Formats: sequence, structure tokens, C-alpha cells
Amino acid sequence: MQPQPLTVAAFGRAAGAFALGLGVGALGTVMHRAVPPWGLVLSLALVLVAALTSRAWGRWPTFVGFAGGLFLAVQTLTSGGPGGDVLVPGTDAWGWGWVLGAIALCAVPAVLPRRLFVDPPVDAADPATVGTDPAAPTTAGGALDER
Repeated sequence: MQPQPLTVAAFGRAAGAFALGLGVGALGTVMHRAVPPWGLVLSLALVLVAALTSRAWGRWPTFVGFAGGLFLAVQTLTSGGPGGDVLVPGTDAWGWGWVLGAIALCAVPAVLPRRLFVDPPVDAADPATVGTDPAAPTTAGGALDER
């Protein structure tokens, strides 16, 4: 399979995925401590689903955009604020679970094989599909089955 060319559409998808990563990272950083342990579980599930979606949506450029946005949001929001306030305390197991879990779950789609994210081409001359209309009514047992 040939590499995907870097077109304007590919950069647009990568920018959209970067914005998605910023949103997921900000939401997860704020919400991971909301209702222990469910806030952390749901935040990490959101990271995994968004990472898988971005990898399937536009392959590597899009996935790298998502990972960059996620990393930027999490690292920016874990640093101390102007008054010394932090959203993710360094002495808290929930905070470490969020930061390390987000990194680990974002890496899962990176190690999965490409064949999981690419649809095979449909062969129009496949004898199993020629002449069949999936929307056409079928007969089962002699009676017309209106789907």
C-alpha cells in the first residue's frame, strides 16, 4: 500500500484531530477526579476511543495530530497555575493514573496493525455479490419477506 500523500485535506484532518486531542485532554484532566473511580475510567475510555477514531479517520498524520493535542492539553493543565493551584497533584494516585493511562491508551492504536483501520476494496465482479440487491425483499419459505 502506498503512503498517503500530504494534501490540504490531510492537513485539515490533522488539525481537526489536534483540536479533538486538546478537547479530550482538557476534559479528561478536569473530570478524572470527579467521581472516583468512574471519572478516571470514563476519561481513559474517551482517550482510547478518540485515539482509535483518529487513527482510522486519516491514518498517521491525523493520529499524530490527536496525540499532539492530547499531550499539549494534559501537560499544560497539569502544571501549576499563577496562584499555585494544580488540577493534577503530583502526590495523587488518581493524577498519575490519568497522566500515565492517557499516554498508554493513546499508544494502543499506534501499535495496532494497519489492516485493522483500512477497509478492503469492494470487488464489483465478485460472483457472490453480482445481481444481489441488499434492499430487495427476499423470499423465505415461499412467503415474501418485506424487510
